Amino acid sequence: MQEITPHLWFDKEAKQAAEYYVSVFPNSKITHSSTLHNTPSGDTDIVSFTLNGKRFMAISAGPLFKFNEAISFMIPCESQKEIDYYWEKLSADPKSEQCGWCKDKYGLSWQVWPVALGEMMSKGTPEQVVRVTQAFLKMKKFDIAKLEEAFRG
Repeated sequence: MQEITPHLWFDKEAKQAAEYYVSVFPNSKITHSSTLHNTPSGDTDIVSFTLNGKRFMAISAGPLFKFNEAISFMIPCESQKEIDYYWEKLSADPKSEQCGWCKDKYGLSWQVWPVALGEMMSKGTPEQVVRVTQAFLKMKKFDIAKLEEAFRG
């Protein structure tokens, strides 16, 4: 079966962004990089890379398109330490932070969320789900201890 590969469009930062992302995620590397010269948007960098073993591509092709929250990448985290790590590395726009969503310095949106939240939402009683939902709607970065407290009541 063919794998679907996300392809990210940057103005001029594809190589820089790919290098940054591979520094953030484990099991990550740049697999190929090339530059096309004399394209309609000037010199164009094309970069292939993996993030935690998943393939990505990026292109520097001018300012025609910008990232927005309609597309985000989800990072499931097993611990608060992991949430804190990714939040520190990726969140660069405090005004865009809400319910585990953050935006990095390139404008790309990420959802940094605890795996435990999915378990609470799928296994909880209707009352527990309401309490957990009310708790996380007030959060920017997820706090597992506060979610567990809301779950317990």
